[in-house]
Parts: sequence; structure tokens; C-alpha cells
Amino acid sequence: MLILPIKKKWFDMILSGEKKEEYREIKPYYIKRLANIFKVSEPLLIKLFQQGSHQNLEIIFRNGYSSDSLIFAADCELYIGKGKVEWGAAADTEYIIFKIKKIKQTKES
Repeated sequence: MLILPIKKKWFDMILSGEKKEEYREIKPYYIKRLANIFKVSEPLLIKLFQQGSHQNLEIIFRNGYSSDSLIFAADCELYIGKGKVEWGAAADTEYIIFKIKKIKQTKES
């Protein structure tokens, strides 16, 4: 399972259903974490994403870094693509996209 801290604006927009995706830069930090979760090598994970593969994963989204931050769990589909500027992505930049499929639960951490 992966825990992603996000800003309140994006957290609230996802919970309201307005924002359907969260983005992370394609950096070694996230590639390594995801490769460990999916139990594949980093080069294989990159290759799968480059080939257009979509992976499914439950993600815990946390509103900030505090130990008492609000959180929610969501089933997500992961892939590489360009995000929407109105949802926080830079124009013409590729990201690891966490597409929110279903919010499963919300609670205080």
C-alpha cells in the first residue's frame, strides 16, 4: 500500500468528486516505491508504463504530513500520462497518474 500526502485543496476536490486524478513526478523515488509494491524491477516497471500498461493499487491519501491528518483510501489505476492543468499538472508534462476509481473510506489517521 502507498500513502501519498496531498494539499488540502486537492484532498477536498477529490473527496467532492471534482478531481479524479492525483499526479506525481516521474522520479526514481516513486519508481522505486512502486516497483517494490508491485514486486517487479524498476526497469520492468518503467517498461510496462512506457508500453501503456495500467496498474491497480489501493492508495491512502493523507491531507498533509501531520499525525492527525485526515485520510481516505481509494482504489486507483496507475499509468503514465499528461495531467490536467486545472488539477495541478504542468502543461505538456508526463506524470505518474493515480486515477481515482473508488473512494473506499475516510477517517482521521
